[in-house]
Amino acid sequence: MGINFDHALKLHAEALNMRSRRTEVVAANLANADTPGYMARDFDFKVAMSDAMGAEQTLKVTNARHLQAPGSNANELLYRMPSQMSLDGNTVETEQEKAVFADNALRYQASLRFLGSRIQGLMTAIRGE
Repeated sequence: MGINFDHALKLHAEALNMRSRRTEVVAANLANADTPGYMARDFDFKVAMSDAMGAEQTLKVTNARHLQAPGSNANELLYRMPSQMSLDGNTVETEQEKAVFADNALRYQASLRFLGSRIQGLMTAIRGE
């Protein structure tokens, strides 16, 4: 029985890709904190991971007259709702963005460690130790 590396590493590899993308989005928000009219962006990490892992996000229709929710693109950037709007229309809240950035960086490091330990475990299995 062979080892399926795609199956064994897919979750953590996708998590790293999504975390990297979120780092870029939050960094862009922080870079534009003083830009008048700039609207902070982000994406729903859980929905994006579910989509990347192949989970189905549609509603179950049991009757032909049921309305179906519009399809959402997991990779679509959404606008973040500020708790307090600024006078120039900028919606970036620097402290919140820094907290999101730090949380994302911590989770990125955790994903790297999980991926590293998963690879180490596979190497141990291949060597037969």
